[in-house]
Amino acid sequence: MNARGMTYVQGKTVSILGAARSGMAAAGLLSRHGATVFVSEYGIISEDKKHELQTWGVLWEDGGHTGKAVESDFVVVSPGVPSHSAPVVSALASGTPVVSEIELASWFCKAPIVAITGSNGKTTTTELIGHLFRNSGRTTWVCGNVGTPFSGVCDQCVSADVVVLEVSSFQLDHIDQFRPAVSILLNITPDHLDRYQYQFERYAESKMRICENQTSEDVVIFNFDDEYLREKMSKEAKNGPDQYSISINGPVDKGGYFERNALFLAANQQEEKIMYVDELALRGRHNVYNSLAAAVAARVMEVRSDVVRESLRTFAGVPHRLEHVREVEGVRYVNDSKATNVNAVWFALESFSEPVVLIAGGRDKGNDYSSLKPLVSSRVRSLILIGEAAEKMALELGPCVSDSVIAESLEDAVKLAHLLAKPGDVVLLSPACASFDMFDSYEHRGDLFKRAVSNL
Repeated sequence: MNARGMTYVQGKTVSILGAARSGMAAAGLLSRHGATVFVSEYGIISEDKKHELQTWGVLWEDGGHTGKAVESDFVVVSPGVPSHSAPVVSALASGTPVVSEIELASWFCKAPIVAITGSNGKTTTTELIGHLFRNSGRTTWVCGNVGTPFSGVCDQCVSADVVVLEVSSFQLDHIDQFRPAVSILLNITPDHLDRYQYQFERYAESKMRICENQTSEDVVIFNFDDEYLREKMSKEAKNGPDQYSISINGPVDKGGYFERNALFLAANQQEEKIMYVDELALRGRHNVYNSLAAAVAARVMEVRSDVVRESLRTFAGVPHRLEHVREVEGVRYVNDSKATNVNAVWFALESFSEPVVLIAGGRDKGNDYSSLKPLVSSRVRSLILIGEAAEKMALELGPCVSDSVIAESLEDAVKLAHLLAKPGDVVLLSPACASFDMFDSYEHRGDLFKRAVSNL
């Protein structure tokens, strides 16, 4: 258990900002361990959630935050609540500690944590590492930004288990003692800039916090091919965690790399071929990085090579990430709703050699779409745009294709794609944008896409 935990929270008054999944899980955790809890939600709390809070003895408010939201010993902030929101600013100004939900959960966790962050690929890598540890026979808890909140499971873990935790920049904004045994930095490219005053450096610094409390007893795995990460890590080489790197551009001294059409692990001036890239269950160059990160994490945690190989061969992927839906009249439909930033769409397009009918758009997050122009020009037959960003994307990317059209709804976009696609094409939902203009979440968006495709 962390230096804090049950003895720290018992008898404390704690406010929780946000009543989504992580906020509710934090409320349950704190109430189980003797804290007096108050939940404040800007929107409306459902009746089911209110009943659950009442069962726990937790008070709440919804429809806006009042001053009561920060009248506590410390505040737990959900990832959906921006740092510039009034209650967070008020709490910090008054000297009230503000911590993220993963920080809170880490106080109770006895198991080692493997924490993964990055602008792209973190969900796939998290689930892949979870698959790998399960195959090794170890009790494995996959949680965090991937779905199950860390607070919902942290006090059930024992020291022999392993927690595989997907971590977003929002969850790292308010950590204090959070310390993974293994941290993984997959990449850092512009994303969520609307939450960081449209400054890439602020966003990147938030991501880098994943390893700020690690010591020489811990490990950080980072993408050597990412220029920002390579420069940051070279400056930190003498301090902090033991560094392992991954690359698809050739050998690294310690870590994992791709060469001669195969994946290798390197350490102590020795190399070991794990498997050929054609054997990987996941396609695309970006998934070579994800597979290398998983393989290195497994090796660091002493998982056998045969388990690593078998796991990388058998992993089924994650929903809403290059997920095959069905084939209709020779056209393949692929759900990539989780591609909520520009770089994720770049990786998706790069994965296909077939002509693509691309459905994109949603809530813009300060995106620059110019990096997509070469791939859109070479691989996209038709572009169908939806949501708030549709007109902006049409101006930037429309000239790159022969057909560019704005659809009123996702259902209309699927019908248009069906008309425009030819046998052998791929219809790809890969939005490059957040979902909250038209949908509850990227999962909701992806599920509606799959339903529309099933109705063709």
